[in-house]
Amino acid sequence: MVRVSAVIVSWNTRDLLARCIESLLSMGNGFLGEVIVVDNASTDGSAALVRERYPAVRLIENARNEGFARGNNRGVSAAREDYVLLLNTDAFLTPGALRHMVALLDSEPRAALVGARLVNADGSFQASHTPFPTLWREFLILSSLGRAISGPWYPSCGPGEVRPRVVDYVEGACMLVRRDAYRAVGGFDAGYFMYAEDVDLCRALRNAGWEVWYRPDAVVTHLGGGSSGGRRPEREADLYRSRVRYQRKYRGPFAAATLKVLILTTALAKVLLHGALRRLTGGRRGRAVPSPRLLSARLKGV
Repeated sequence: MVRVSAVIVSWNTRDLLARCIESLLSMGNGFLGEVIVVDNASTDGSAALVRERYPAVRLIENARNEGFARGNNRGVSAAREDYVLLLNTDAFLTPGALRHMVALLDSEPRAALVGARLVNADGSFQASHTPFPTLWREFLILSSLGRAISGPWYPSCGPGEVRPRVVDYVEGACMLVRRDAYRAVGGFDAGYFMYAEDVDLCRALRNAGWEVWYRPDAVVTHLGGGSSGGRRPEREADLYRSRVRYQRKYRGPFAAATLKVLILTTALAKVLLHGALRRLTGGRRGRAVPSPRLLSARLKGV
């Protein structure tokens, strides 16, 4: 039975986009009703590729990069099917993944959204579901103590789960959502240009009385950083901005201000640490991190 509209938001990921579309067409399991690509003013020929190679795919071309949240909202507004699969260009379905997610929404009437088990290209576990952010969890992330204490997947829960269950939020790389529930809560909050919009959506659905589920037998390969991998310090700064915005929205101005202080304090320590590592190892160790100046500019006004 045709049940699913797939929405892919693309920005300068031409080759990944083609691979993503191919995974949908080959792994649709008879559930795929349509594929919608929302192109955020790519300059790498992504839109032309869709027009020429995949004429059956519905293409929405934005005049500018409107971000991940607004792009998905455009796609869902155009969707015709009851269920909508939100899929990153660097995420690829494996056999049975879509069938498992559809089955969960069919069997759980209070479920608005279900997420998949994300794995790396080599099949190793990447991410699953995560508790909603708190200041304490943010501190553990920023200080790296979370991974030291709880393991390499922190703040995501680990790979041990085998049964579907209700969770706080799932990763936005692959989400199957009821179209009507998505629209009822306003979709993704477009105030997030990139990052944390998946957390916010799950929070909004939960606040509206819906359930968010994780289905570990729905496996999706996720490469990560497909459209932003080349700008790591800026990407990290955008992530922090979104985290602060989430705290302000759901926990108030004090929580947002506290998180800003934590971010700027740990940023200075990271700049010193990674700078020293690069100098001592001739660039073999240490990574580029956002400077306090960049972070201050990104966090201004949020």
